[in-house]
Amino acid sequence: MKLKKNKNKKIEIFDTTLRDGAQTPGVSFSVTDKLRIVEILDDFGVDYIEGGWPGSNPKDVEFFEKVKDLKLKHAQIVAFGSTRRKNIKPQQDQNLLAIVNSGVKVACIFGKTWTLHVEKALETTLEENLNMIYDSIKFLKENGLTVFYDAEHFFDGYKADKIYALKCIQTAYEAGAECIVMADTNGGTLPSEVGRIVKEVKEFFESKSINVKLGIHAHNDSDCAVANTIVAVENGCVHVQGTINGLGERCGNANLCSVIPNLTFKLGYQTVPKENIKKLTEVSLDIYEISNLVPNERQPYVGQSAFTHKGGVHASAVAKVTRSYEHIDPKLVGNERKILISELAGKSNLLFKKHKLKINFSDEDINKLIKIVKQKEYEGYSFENAEGSFIVLTAKTLGLYKPIFKINGFRVIVEYKLEKNNIVTEATLKLVIGEKEEHVVAEGDGPVNALDNALRKALLKYYPQLKDVKLMDFKVRVINPQSGTAAKVRVNIESMYKGEVWNTVGVSENIIEASWKALTDAIDYVLLTKFRKLRR
Repeated sequence: MKLKKNKNKKIEIFDTTLRDGAQTPGVSFSVTDKLRIVEILDDFGVDYIEGGWPGSNPKDVEFFEKVKDLKLKHAQIVAFGSTRRKNIKPQQDQNLLAIVNSGVKVACIFGKTWTLHVEKALETTLEENLNMIYDSIKFLKENGLTVFYDAEHFFDGYKADKIYALKCIQTAYEAGAECIVMADTNGGTLPSEVGRIVKEVKEFFESKSINVKLGIHAHNDSDCAVANTIVAVENGCVHVQGTINGLGERCGNANLCSVIPNLTFKLGYQTVPKENIKKLTEVSLDIYEISNLVPNERQPYVGQSAFTHKGGVHASAVAKVTRSYEHIDPKLVGNERKILISELAGKSNLLFKKHKLKINFSDEDINKLIKIVKQKEYEGYSFENAEGSFIVLTAKTLGLYKPIFKINGFRVIVEYKLEKNNIVTEATLKLVIGEKEEHVVAEGDGPVNALDNALRKALLKYYPQLKDVKLMDFKVRVINPQSGTAAKVRVNIESMYKGEVWNTVGVSENIIEASWKALTDAIDYVLLTKFRKLRR
């Protein structure tokens, strides 16, 4: 019923990854990074991209200058800032002047709504705060900008002094704000409160015959940012702000990778162009890579585990009726179904893998694979999060794939150089590729990185596509710690090629050997699935 009701209703998507998302601990976007993200988001189809604070730092100054040269297809660039400082005129405020001079057509400014902040943080009067809101929006409007007003700490302010909070946003509307955005800045408001307050705000404006566009900006400190965004829309908001992957300071912002498919597929609203939502997983991974962050594999919709099934009963049911254990088709968001392989694997788990290898399994094949998986797991392997290694193991076990290289030996040297006060790692590798022997040397930040660099160096002349394969993550786990320094270790490596992520595993008493096994499986996997044909 709701799908039909909301079918033609548009919800504006306002992305603040470049501003709020840039406040994530450990994230620092270069100007080049920011421009690349703009291109990704524009191609995805968001309506507004908040670029940052013009004039606040050299990086943002350069960004607003260079972003003018991008030929955007859909999105509008937004400059962010605050209301004027107390007791000065707007034309004297450097922040507002920087927004005007940035060359954008849309501005988003925030102002105080909570009396606590007005009196204690700004140390001004409630009346002067209203003047600051009005003057700032009026000034930007007079300079030809569309203005969105972010009512900072709106929900806390509303609960503390409802009349004053409403006065603040009515003032913003009267000054000419295109959209009034209610912000849960501390991220502590619960969905029931958000729904009630948004509904009351809508009724307040309707009672005055005011037709105003309402928006929501939710932070995730109580893990409710996505839920708060959804209930805000259900109660009247038509503009949502958030970040890709929920990036942001503290616990982050509303995650657009969840908000967009929820609004589109669950409630039937128009968000980004529907045909673009299949790019969502790719967009998520691209932003993780540019942010230099490890993807959250348990992230709804776009995470590696979002449509992953382990138990044989689950796998069997999904094979018959996918919606028995999946709330949407993973292809709708560009993700894919995965069936984990472990000692618990049944026939259904293994049959699912045939689509990767594009072959049919006989009962003999399945029995052989189940036997070898159980033996490998007994030795310390785990294929639950190492589908890449399982695919390679399957191909080799069934005689479908002959590796293109054979190792004749490798050596890794780790040397501390006193005169430079640093550690140098060098890997020497001998491989036979076809009838040729490749003898290469490469340095790295550690033994595994050096081996990875040497392996790629040897193979690139034969498979130049490997330059786009990236090692994303590296994990080591001791399997039998009771054996002390003689214990086995399990190494898991996560790799990515053009948006596809896979994991491989290696096990040994020697961490370098275990790493090498995982590394070579990673290369074998991409060669097997992307660049070579299987023969039976």
